[in-house]
Amino acid sequence: MNWPATLLNGRPQTRADLLFQLRTRTPHELWLVIVDASASTRRHQALSDAKGLLAQLFDDAYRQRARLALLTASGSAPKWQVQGLKASSGLRVWLDALGAGGGTPLVAALAQAQQWLTVRRKRFPAEQQRLLVVTDGRLKAWTGLPALACPGLLIDIERGPIRLGRARELAAGLEAEYRHIDELLSV
Repeated sequence: MNWPATLLNGRPQTRADLLFQLRTRTPHELWLVIVDASASTRRHQALSDAKGLLAQLFDDAYRQRARLALLTASGSAPKWQVQGLKASSGLRVWLDALGAGGGTPLVAALAQAQQWLTVRRKRFPAEQQRLLVVTDGRLKAWTGLPALACPGLLIDIERGPIRLGRARELAAGLEAEYRHIDELLSV
């Protein structure tokens, strides 16, 4: 109800005299986060530092009222943790319990994410979607990466004296921006 505009026209006598204020809705924002929690991410505190970065990301998502979709790539198959819910403090519990182990089903996680985003776009066409991939890039091989059709950022958590540098290639294949975690932690 737009009371100032209604009352400027005098005392309303009928429903037609009432002026309503149009609501402006900004489209929701969705942050799709894919976390590589394979055994190789245990080296040189890579996953530990990534957890700190993810904690900050979850806090930012909560403050900005963004929705989160969280997919973990570890073991033999990727696993959804959250699918399009508002960011909440419950994610902190999941993050504290996150451990690394097993293989790296990152390509399978990206394929699942593509399918999920396609369905979600039909349901929420105005939603602004963003992708964040946290990985050390230590995959045996990848071919035919899915096109996720949303702006993306790949954070490379590979550490140690010998770096393979595959995460940069993966970012290029996904058409995502590339950043190393050391750049983000030093800011």
